Amino acid sequence: MKIDRELIAKYNQPVPRYTSYPTVPFWTDFDNTAKWKTLFKKQFSVDNKKEGISLYLHLPFCESMCSFCGCNKRITTNHQVEDEYLSALHKEWLLYLNLMDSKPVLRELHLGGGTPTFFAPQNLKRMMNFIFESSTIHPEHEFSFEGHPNNTTKEHLQALYDLGFRRVSFGVQDNDPEVQRVINRIQPIANLIRATNDAREIGYKSVNFDLVYGLPKQTEASIRRTIAETIELKPDRIAFYSYAHVPWASKGQRLFDENDLPPADEKLQLYIAGKEMFLEAGYHDLGMDHFALTHDDLYTAAEKGTMHRNFMGYTTQNTSLLLGLGVSSISDIGVAFGQNNKLLQEYYETVNAGQLPVTRGFLLNEEDLDFRKYILDISCKGRTKFKPAHLISLYEYTFRELASLQADGLLNYSEQGIEVTPLGRHFIRNICKAFDLHLLRSQQIGENQMFSKAI
Repeated sequence: MKIDRELIAKYNQPVPRYTSYPTVPFWTDFDNTAKWKTLFKKQFSVDNKKEGISLYLHLPFCESMCSFCGCNKRITTNHQVEDEYLSALHKEWLLYLNLMDSKPVLRELHLGGGTPTFFAPQNLKRMMNFIFESSTIHPEHEFSFEGHPNNTTKEHLQALYDLGFRRVSFGVQDNDPEVQRVINRIQPIANLIRATNDAREIGYKSVNFDLVYGLPKQTEASIRRTIAETIELKPDRIAFYSYAHVPWASKGQRLFDENDLPPADEKLQLYIAGKEMFLEAGYHDLGMDHFALTHDDLYTAAEKGTMHRNFMGYTTQNTSLLLGLGVSSISDIGVAFGQNNKLLQEYYETVNAGQLPVTRGFLLNEEDLDFRKYILDISCKGRTKFKPAHLISLYEYTFRELASLQADGLLNYSEQGIEVTPLGRHFIRNICKAFDLHLLRSQQIGENQMFSKAI
């Protein structure tokens, strides 16, 4: 699909990624956690019985700094930090158990980072055991983790498989040696092949690769080589993420020359080239940045209309309560978001003092909940229907945005709802922005929120 350069320039504006609504810049500091505890107890009591909960564990340590990464991480080669961190996680989990009126039913569990496979296999087992001994496992659970191909051993894979994990995501990013040098992620493809083969031999149901387009020094030729090598290994699912350049928020991104970044039109061409190769190889485009083969559960969920999007990306599980444990982790309890302290030492001090480390978040009102659903529908299904009660707000803010998007061929809309066009799938973030009342209202009064560019 050829996309006009003027259209790219028009929509290559700073826009949120919409893993939440309202987005994080609109959250506020919590003076105390009393309100958070009350809401958590109430929502857990309902959601745990109805469908179970999702659990995210943030494991922040990495042995080296990848300069492109915007995640909350701590760089160290000292593996003695594992014990102290696991002890803090355990204490935080116990604080939440005290707020629960029944055993938590684990429907979804994800280990993210940082680098979860920084931790020794026996320590990962110890961590999961203190979670599992106080929980019930849902019969339709999905457990997954992120692994670095350089340090994910067969022992890691076997230990987590034995605990019920069936999906692993390997952070590939790019196989080109020059790109790897610039972003400081030297990762021989032999390590990726070894880790992938080990996972399949053990029995993992879904092996996923994370790729990033728009990295410094990337060219269409180099990314085509990476994708050809990816397709040869045939991962069940591929996340093809747009590089988010936010040097004001991520100091590591200041380490390379911005002139090495592909301009917006070239960056979009990297995505289009990759997408064409994925589709030709039998992958299906599921949404903003995910592709999957037909046997993968995410494809099945997309076909059934049950695919969901949260802070962990696209997922097959749509639980109403996501509890995040660990430094900087984010919880979503349906009616509120809460984020833990971002500083590791302060996180330790808080949980060691017997207090929840939630320091900021957002309490959603009815309008927030409804417009959040519109954004989720667009992200996951490419369409949504409007509630008549929202027409006043839609006319005041959203329809003006949609009129421009429709004129450019990105969607079709009426008072009943919208449908995203094939061209519009490349601009999902821009379409979601039309329903971001917090952002639109702040722009009316001249406030400026800092986000990565849409393309």
